[in-house]
Amino acid sequence: MDGNGRWAARRGLPRTLGHRKGVEAVRRIVRHAGNRGVEVLTLFAFSRENWSRPAREIAELLSLLRFFIRNDLAELAGNGVAVNVIGSRDDLSDDLLDLIAEAEARTAGNDRMQLLLAFNYGGRDEIVRAARRIAEAAARGDLDPAALDESAFSSFLDTANFPDPDLVIRTSGELRVSNFLLWQSAYAEYAFPSVLWPDFDEALFDEALADFANRDRRFGAVPVSIARP
Repeated sequence: MDGNGRWAARRGLPRTLGHRKGVEAVRRIVRHAGNRGVEVLTLFAFSRENWSRPAREIAELLSLLRFFIRNDLAELAGNGVAVNVIGSRDDLSDDLLDLIAEAEARTAGNDRMQLLLAFNYGGRDEIVRAARRIAEAAARGDLDPAALDESAFSSFLDTANFPDPDLVIRTSGELRVSNFLLWQSAYAEYAFPSVLWPDFDEALFDEALADFANRDRRFGAVPVSIARP
């Protein structure tokens, strides 16, 4: 969800207002994704690198996260959305941990859509944390290193209970993945709309889905027409 700051700057507005408009876009897309039958939606809400931003902006981002969960949780729960937060929790404040626990517990039984919020998240950090847990399991004798394969490794990731993404959408026209779901998106399709996140709407989401539906996903194989003798 990239481009909140630039959206505000182009209008001569504070970056914080851009983030608030970004939350409005979150509401639109979460609702629309559920209506379109999307089963799992992951939003990159706050990266580990975001802690290096100015303190005022960080405070605003955390405030918006708290606001979104506290004010939208009832609607999410009522619409059958299960909230799951991925990312490191080791250095989060107690009030954030309590808020995350409340959101996950209150929506745990929902199965219409899984909403993953990547918070304090980084793809490399996730892989390192998974490797650490694997090493600890091997040291305890709970895991035979010789038995470790891709499936077993995936079970130690934050997304162990969820499928790999089919489509990754990165707004604002930047052509990079910025440390997002590095392991999981190995065979995902990508879309890079130039629109800034606050302006991303239902029509653009549908456009990305329509384009995805026309992709030829081969997962490293060759088309059947070529593979046949």
